[in-house]
Amino acid sequence: MSSRPQPHLHKKPTSFPDVIFTAFSLFIIFSSSNNPTTSLLRKFVSFPLNPRRFLRIPTMSNPNPRNPIHHHHFPNPQSLSDWLRLRMPSDSFASWGVKPGTKNVNNLWLELSEGETLLADSSPPVRTVEVMVVRVIGKDNKVLVESHQELSNGVVRNRCRPLAEKMKPGETVEDAVFRAVNEELGSVLGGEFRENGIVKILPNSYSKKVEERVSASYPGLPACYVLHTVEAVVDGLPDEEFCTEETDEYGDSSGSNMVKDGAVSCKRHYWKWVDADSYGR
Repeated sequence: MSSRPQPHLHKKPTSFPDVIFTAFSLFIIFSSSNNPTTSLLRKFVSFPLNPRRFLRIPTMSNPNPRNPIHHHHFPNPQSLSDWLRLRMPSDSFASWGVKPGTKNVNNLWLELSEGETLLADSSPPVRTVEVMVVRVIGKDNKVLVESHQELSNGVVRNRCRPLAEKMKPGETVEDAVFRAVNEELGSVLGGEFRENGIVKILPNSYSKKVEERVSASYPGLPACYVLHTVEAVVDGLPDEEFCTEETDEYGDSSGSNMVKDGAVSCKRHYWKWVDADSYGR
C-alpha cells in the first residue's frame, strides 16, 4: 500500500499592505501603553505630527546672497534684454527707463559687469545687491537723509533715505564707507578725507539685515538687499539743507561710452538733517 503523498505547505508571502497594517497596529499598542519598554521605544521612534514641517519651503532669495543659483555673463545690454524678456512680465519690463524714476537695461548691465548686482535664473529673476548704508550723525543727534535726486534725464526722484551705495565685490565695510562718502558727499568736503580723520565710524554701530522687495528702479524685478549699516560722523558738512553733485556716476565702469551715455545716472543729491527719533533706524 503506497503512502499517500502529503501536500506541500507553502507559506503565503506577506503582502505590503499587511506589513503596513501590522506596523500601524504595533504603533497603536505601543502608543497606548505606559510600560517602561514602550517609553524607551518612544525615545528612538518618533513620528512627526505635522509632516509639512520637514518640507523645504522655497524662499524668494538664495540663502547665500553672493552665490545665486546661476551666474550669467552678458556680453552687451542687448543680450541681457533678450534674456529678461523671456522671464519677466512684458508690461513691467517695458516701463524700465520710461516710467519716471526708473532705470533701464544699460544700468542693470553696468551693475552686473561691475559685480555690484547678481541675478538668479528664475522667472522673474531675483536681483541681489549688497548695500553700504551710512547713517551720518550730526549736531543734536540729527541724521543726514537724502531727500531727493536729480537724474540725468531731468526726472526728480524722491528718496528720504540715509547715504547708501552699492558695494563692490570683495570690498570691506570700512572701504565701502569711505568710498560712499567720497562719491555722495565729496563735492562739498574736498580733499583726501580718509587720512585726515574727517570721517569717523562710530564703534559698535555695525549691523546687517536682509530686505526683500520689488525694485523701484527696475519694476517687476524682485530684489534681495543685503544692508550693511554703520553710524559715522563726517566733519565739514553744512548745518542746513545742501546739494552735492556727482559728475560721472559710471566713470570707473568698464562699459563703453555708448552704454554709459544710455544709462540713467544721478547728477545731483539733495540732503537735509532730520531728527533721529522721528526717522528711526
